[in-house]
Amino acid sequence: MRKLVLLALLTALPAVAQPIDDPTRPPAGIAGDGSAAAAGGLGLTSVLLPKKGRAAAVIDGQLVELGGTVRGAHVVAITEGSVVLAGPEGRERLYLTPDVEKKINVNKAAPRRHKE
Repeated sequence: MRKLVLLALLTALPAVAQPIDDPTRPPAGIAGDGSAAAAGGLGLTSVLLPKKGRAAAVIDGQLVELGGTVRGAHVVAITEGSVVLAGPEGRERLYLTPDVEKKINVNKAAPRRHKE
């Protein structure tokens, strides 16, 4: 009888258990794709600046060299963190980190004292 009750409890426990949430999963509000490509724009994923050869960038999952085209726009400049495209609607700059704003923190250092 004991074995039967124990067996019934062991088989019922997994059915009652709740799933454990992943603690590293982002909150539901920001869990979306978040990329510019998902919003209909172009998404810059990577920039390749070799010492020899042509600079290239990965835009919307496609490797595009300097001077190449993507979605009807020509790649006119590639820098460390951005790509400039020229298309029928004008120029557009794509950033690797579009949501990050660079702030320069200016610390006024104390004047140096000269030894007398």
